[in-house]
Amino acid sequence: MPSYDQLSELLDPATTVLLTVECQQGVVGPDGALPELAREARSSGALANVARLVAGAHRSGIQVVHAVAERRPDGRGANRNARLFRAAERLPVQQLSGTAAVRVAAPIEVTEADLVVRRLHGLSPVQGTDVDALLRNLGCRTLVVTGVSANVAIPNTVFDAVNRGYTAVVPSDAIAGVPSDYTPAMIRHTLALVATVATTDEVLGCFERPRRTRVTPA
Repeated sequence: MPSYDQLSELLDPATTVLLTVECQQGVVGPDGALPELAREARSSGALANVARLVAGAHRSGIQVVHAVAERRPDGRGANRNARLFRAAERLPVQQLSGTAAVRVAAPIEVTEADLVVRRLHGLSPVQGTDVDALLRNLGCRTLVVTGVSANVAIPNTVFDAVNRGYTAVVPSDAIAGVPSDYTPAMIRHTLALVATVATTDEVLGCFERPRRTRVTPA
């Protein structure tokens, strides 16, 4: 784990963005398409911790971006080149554009200052979307990655962020995957090699830490 000062330096509000990944009603909501993942996200406290981090970012003036996965009713442009995509087509709940399934799930609060980026294809919210360009325009250097799932989208996000030159911070208790023992193993053996791993409380402590005001000599 990084020291408090090291983490605080990384999480400068001026250059930090908080990203929520697929925290949408059709994925982590009580009637989501993947009940086991939704239960894990809620019972583990991961979804509640994402909401805490979003609220803390709002209080601290840190930009929040919500990445949502969806598809057109006709499926145009969607991937079919992996078992995951083909299985998703048969699920009882579809992540269709404009429906409740693709709204950010409670208890996460979305404000007018937040950016919501929607994708119709792929496994990552960064590759082939507006996220990278938005982050660069925002002056982002550190990306805090939260959400689901630890099986696919979260590692994809972290790898894509690192490959594009961002420093990734992963609050270990604000991501979820299935089965429950997979997430800590994946964090320890994979994400910890490329990202800074912390806890929600540690990240919030840095968000809310008073910053020194730079004084310009007269």
